[in-house]
Amino acid sequence: MAGFPWKPITTEAALGVNTGAASNVGSSRYVRLFNTAAVGTEHLVTLEESGGTDIGTFTLDGQQEAIIQKDPSDKLFAANAAVMACGIAINSN
Repeated sequence: MAGFPWKPITTEAALGVNTGAASNVGSSRYVRLFNTAAVGTEHLVTLEESGGTDIGTFTLDGQQEAIIQKDPSDKLFAANAAVMACGIAINSN
């Protein structure tokens, strides 16, 4: 995703596939998500509060990335482990 510089601050790892396996991605405020599945293979991503209440969902197409902002305690999981997550820092300069 072009447009602003960012740097990884956690190791990239597959998201869990249910609320019990959700991750706060190292308590990161910004997270880069990448769907490693083939183009056309969409997977739902869920952002939830630390207690498990869903905040929102979105679909990420295969071979696409998204950068989201979340509270450090919020957690993420995806419908498939093909969705990778990495905590990032954004350079606002």
